[in-house]
Amino acid sequence: MYVLPAARNAPDTARLKRLSAYGTEPAGRPLLRLGAVAALYTLVQLLLVLPGTGLGWDETVYVSQVDRNAPTAFFSAPRARGISYLVAPVTAATSSTTALRVFLALLSGAGLLAALWVWRKLLPVSVLAWAGALFGTLWISLFYGPQAMPNLWCAFGSLAAVGCFLRVARSPADRAARVGLGICVAVVALMRPPDAVWLVLALGGAALLVRAWRRPAVLRPVLVALTAGALFGAAPWILEAYASYGGLLSRLHRASDIQGGMGWNVAIGDHVRSLQGRSLCRPCALPWEEPHTGLWWFALPLLAASGISVAVRAGRKDAAVLPAVTAVVLALPYLFLMGYAAPRFLLPGYALLALPVAECVRRAFAARRRHGRRPLVLVLLPALLLGSHLFVQYQVLGTAVQNNHRMTAQLTEGADQLQRLGLRPPCVLTGAYAVPMSHYAGCTARQSHGHDTSISTAGLGEFARQGRPMAVSVGRGHATPSWARDWPSARLHLMPGYRVYVSPGARPR
Repeated sequence: MYVLPAARNAPDTARLKRLSAYGTEPAGRPLLRLGAVAALYTLVQLLLVLPGTGLGWDETVYVSQVDRNAPTAFFSAPRARGISYLVAPVTAATSSTTALRVFLALLSGAGLLAALWVWRKLLPVSVLAWAGALFGTLWISLFYGPQAMPNLWCAFGSLAAVGCFLRVARSPADRAARVGLGICVAVVALMRPPDAVWLVLALGGAALLVRAWRRPAVLRPVLVALTAGALFGAAPWILEAYASYGGLLSRLHRASDIQGGMGWNVAIGDHVRSLQGRSLCRPCALPWEEPHTGLWWFALPLLAASGISVAVRAGRKDAAVLPAVTAVVLALPYLFLMGYAAPRFLLPGYALLALPVAECVRRAFAARRRHGRRPLVLVLLPALLLGSHLFVQYQVLGTAVQNNHRMTAQLTEGADQLQRLGLRPPCVLTGAYAVPMSHYAGCTARQSHGHDTSISTAGLGEFARQGRPMAVSVGRGHATPSWARDWPSARLHLMPGYRVYVSPGARPR
């Protein structure tokens, strides 16, 4: 009788020990555990972020595209309409900012759950729960959860896309993973086409470079899904380029101009300084007054590297290395090719790095001695570090929310001043802060210079001579247009140095 070699039948003792040490627990109740993380993420948003926050500059542009009760703002070349499509169901029913915030907070919780759920066949549930908790407690993730901004959705899409890729690589017959990969890439492309390009480059490059993934059974469905998803998601942006910008290359050129020109520029320092609570650092002359807010950022590569080491020993190399590599690729353009910074730009990278970091954190809390006893220091030290990290995130979140409240008060006061001077919709507003203020005042913003140029200087003068309801806001150090110098005006008390001028004939209230 033929007997199989013992080496093929005997269990790999060393590997079993590793799996026992680092955990491969069955996916018992993954929905309950991951759902709890997602629910907590939503709850914190509702309690700490939502109350009193108003629409920011970019949000007013995205929301106005689908809000029937607000004039449509000029849509500049770099923007994509994915987030406008996302908020359309709410804006079709109400213009309430609170309703929009609640909808997005709930939806972001569902998005986090869906992105983690893709990984349930690749990683232990406890690792996924830690990853969701770590990413969901970053002040950036919390602050942008209920906001009408695209970056968080690129993060969820990228995280899920990498998971789908690995599931296809493991089982090419997994039809749900193949379809999911295309859908996830399409979501990222719909939100921010450049992010989708870098995502496709990362995953496509991995499929071509890794020998185990280069076989036709894996390579063909992966490349088809990546290509189809990117083209389908970017189709509205591409079609709009030919309809409104004179072609794809013209739109890309204009988008690059608006973003300061894409080229070699080390913006690492800008990103670190923006972690103090600034939503946009352009130009980034912000002093680094709170270095403790960036300590976690410098620790992130070390924690990710440690997590990869843990994952390799546990037999989960691909599920740690590929997310880390993809995170680096997605972060490259923002760290080295743009001349300004915004914390939200790196959200996709943070979402992906949360997986290897979760391996490290989980291992730290599971550390034991040979006889099963856990030294007290191995319990207190990780808990102390994690608690300090969460405290810093809570502190910076408070700063970011306060900045939003200040901005909301300024824009609201500006709109009230315009109404007191008699300006009523339909009206035109130009000048400093005209784009966001026009949304609060119910006016159409028209700019003759800057990123939102939609009319010439001569065109604005013609508007003024025609006697249309019109206003101009003038900031400190800027001259008032000649055609508005004799108009009734008022100071903006919450914005020192700024005045608003309203065309004659308005009836003050």
